[in-house]
Amino acid sequence: MKILAIETSTMLGGVAVMDESSLIVESRLNVKSTHSERLMTEIEHCLKQSGLKIADIDVFSVATGPGSFTGLRIGLSAVKGFSYATGKSAVSVPTLEAFAWNFPYSKYPVCLMLDARKKEVYAALFKWENENFIKLISEISINPEEFMYNALRLAPDEKFIFAGEGAIIYKEKIIEVMGEKAIFAPPEKMVPSPANVASLGLKKALLKEFSEPVSLAPIYIRKSEAEVKLTQKSK
Repeated sequence: MKILAIETSTMLGGVAVMDESSLIVESRLNVKSTHSERLMTEIEHCLKQSGLKIADIDVFSVATGPGSFTGLRIGLSAVKGFSYATGKSAVSVPTLEAFAWNFPYSKYPVCLMLDARKKEVYAALFKWENENFIKLISEISINPEEFMYNALRLAPDEKFIFAGEGAIIYKEKIIEVMGEKAIFAPPEKMVPSPANVASLGLKKALLKEFSEPVSLAPIYIRKSEAEVKLTQKSK
């Protein structure tokens, strides 16, 4: 089974192609322009490099957020389009769940923070247990300081691995609150991985946990700025 995965939750998006035995190709793009300008070109490039055509892909996987509202919509639209055009199945993978798999077998809890703007982060806390990650704190939009205090209450004697653009933005605050308990991921592990979206998507596909393309939707957690403004106008 061959899977093509798309990750567009953050400014560092990417594409990966994998089968049941190996990662075939992975590409990452630090896009200062929007994903819409480069995603399809990069998918074409990845397929060409792997010697595959879109018809050779058996299932499509997409990161569903939380993350960039625009980026998530672009990734989901691409997967929906491929699924409808080819008749192949699609699976969805939560962004932070896939992100946690940058750190399998970690002895420390993993604090993941994506920038949610408005002085908040999209965050979740994971712990490796019984060959898998469990959520100590589910995905939430929250002030980073409040999130850290919640993490400390759950695991007061632990050190924590921090990763994500939010961990970079709020690094000084993290050090102030956590002190020596904070361990920062290296640059290559600091961002979500398209390969992880492919790997978790493949596991779901093998279990036949498919999503109907029409039902694929982003995990926004909170309303977009446009939705907030629309709500305020309607009052």
